[in-house]
Amino acid sequence: MQHTAASTRDAYTHGHHESVLRVHEWRTVENSAAYLAPHLREGMRVLDIGSGPGTITLDLARRVRPGVAVGVDASDEVVARAQGLARSEGVANAEFRTGDAYHLDFADGVFDVVHAHQVLQHLARPVDALREFRRVLRPGGLLAARDVDYGGVIWSPEAPELARWRELNELICAWNGGDGNAGRHLTRWAREAGFAEVTASGSVWVFASDRDREWWGGNWAERALESTFAAHAIESGHASRSELEAISGAWRRWAADPDGWFLMPHGEILARA
Repeated sequence: MQHTAASTRDAYTHGHHESVLRVHEWRTVENSAAYLAPHLREGMRVLDIGSGPGTITLDLARRVRPGVAVGVDASDEVVARAQGLARSEGVANAEFRTGDAYHLDFADGVFDVVHAHQVLQHLARPVDALREFRRVLRPGGLLAARDVDYGGVIWSPEAPELARWRELNELICAWNGGDGNAGRHLTRWAREAGFAEVTASGSVWVFASDRDREWWGGNWAERALESTFAAHAIESGHASRSELEAISGAWRRWAADPDGWFLMPHGEILARA
């Protein structure tokens, strides 16, 4: 795997192109944090780090009402989008702010739950971030983290361009300072951050229906050419425009195949402060 001087820069691989945000806006507690759901209680204070457009945060807020869910994201633009969504859906116990995962603007021990979905894979110092998450948890509070593991992604029918897509995800994530196989490391990272009680699990996203293939494959066909993923692939020297065009075409062919099937695995942890 190639590493460059940029490998500690903590850049977000996928960016905030509409094709990326469409996928982020699909996420809910049910499809992305079901492992956490049984532990949510009314009146809890929940911090959602890397909250993106806010759909998971709003779902958390509804589940802990009259408690509060606070979403933190590095992008001012995406935070504003989440704030607008909260207003439009009338979720008054959710708030959003811009912030830094390494330096959270909260006092010690103020949250019952800290949730991070698809965040640690993008950080050059995931253990440092987890220490900061632990700092803002009350004694006995709960960390919930879930991250993809690109090394375990599988699909049918076989396509060399999709194998290259998977490889590029890992290469570009590493070039940006992250780890595309973060899901398999969560337990170790949490223990290194000082969490003594860690329970690990896993879950998958599967896209196989005509509607799901059109949505997932169509979004990735666009992302492969238009998102920050594409810009970083070219800037890092890992791929050419023509190679990205071939990958985009492969996604469209997969989406149109009635036998198409795709599975994305995730590691999950619940850890007590």
